Amino acid sequence: MGQRTDGSGSDAFTPRKEDRFTFGLWTVGNPGRDVFGSEVRPPLDPVVSVQRLAELGAYGVSFHDDDLIPPGSSPSERETILKRFRAVLDATGMTVPMTTTNLFSHPVFKGGAFTANDPDVRRLAVAKVMDSIDLGVELGATVHVLWGGREGVEAQGATDVRLALDRYAEAINLLCDYVRERGYDLRFALEPKPNEPRGIMLLPTVGHALAFIERLALPEMVGVNPEFAHETMSGLSFHQAVAQALWAGKLFHIDLNAQLPGRYDQDFRFGSEEVKEAFFLVKLLEDARWEGMRHFDAHAYRTEDPEGVWEFAKGCMRTYLMLADKARRWAADEEIQAALVAAGVPSLAEPTWEDTAQVLRAHVSAKRDQQGWLEEVATRGLGHERLDQLVVELLLGVR
Repeated sequence: MGQRTDGSGSDAFTPRKEDRFTFGLWTVGNPGRDVFGSEVRPPLDPVVSVQRLAELGAYGVSFHDDDLIPPGSSPSERETILKRFRAVLDATGMTVPMTTTNLFSHPVFKGGAFTANDPDVRRLAVAKVMDSIDLGVELGATVHVLWGGREGVEAQGATDVRLALDRYAEAINLLCDYVRERGYDLRFALEPKPNEPRGIMLLPTVGHALAFIERLALPEMVGVNPEFAHETMSGLSFHQAVAQALWAGKLFHIDLNAQLPGRYDQDFRFGSEEVKEAFFLVKLLEDARWEGMRHFDAHAYRTEDPEGVWEFAKGCMRTYLMLADKARRWAADEEIQAALVAAGVPSLAEPTWEDTAQVLRAHVSAKRDQQGWLEEVATRGLGHERLDQLVVELLLGVR
């Protein structure tokens, strides 16, 4: 996302297609229901969602299989729905980069999907994903996200975690084989979550998911889809989790929203909470020139009417662009760059050792002059307070 100088009359933070912002149909279509109250907004036609998001500058949409094709639809009903949906995609130039599967709403999955104790439920889950993959590929998707919303337990004696992980891996291996046999250009992204809706979740963090992927038959086909709210709700740093996923070459997709630590899954508008963490996340993605979608998995406050939903969607995109602009200002700010040097940040790029002989020489040298060196380093200030204050000033608009 370079400097925005299109001269169209829009301000610098007006979204454009090339920004690659995408939304789930379930995000703008969220009716505001929660565990304590019923819906406050009417259902939203997917065609209307695509039209309105296109008008706001979005690049595309994603969906669960059930978001687009209601369960129980006949083949003719399915084709009618798809015909309308394809037509609006063509008319707006919107795309479908990612799809996913709902393996959590139907009561049949109450005890798990891929990891249910009942083999018939596990088979149903795999078959449902295969159908969902076919639908996504038909509409151009190249990523399929797998969120194990029911893969977990409340009564710990009700599952053997090692066997559950065997079944989890077995299902994903089978799905990878299915994709290869069909010749699809598709990769999978696992979405970790530490808790909710199950009491104890399998693959609760990005680190758990990365370790699990390495045990799969085709690990090159599987990455992660980290979500801001999911890492934050358990008190972890989201931008650090994303950095590790990038380091591992496994950031296949990402879900952006906002969250307060220690709360239920809030899915607030991106940047509305934890703005410093959001800034470093945006800076990380932009510095890495990551080519994936900037996908928003969030929803409007329950206080909003239908028009408030579009304010929410616009706000997600504008905030990302504002933070991307702050990242450019960071790079150009001489005081910040000097503070980085004072903190020794550039030195982290230097290899610790160039060869084994250097290690041995340094070890001997350190032993010979250890006391003086230790005292100097131990008493040297690192300047982190000044650096962090400069970040705050940048974000608050006084730099």
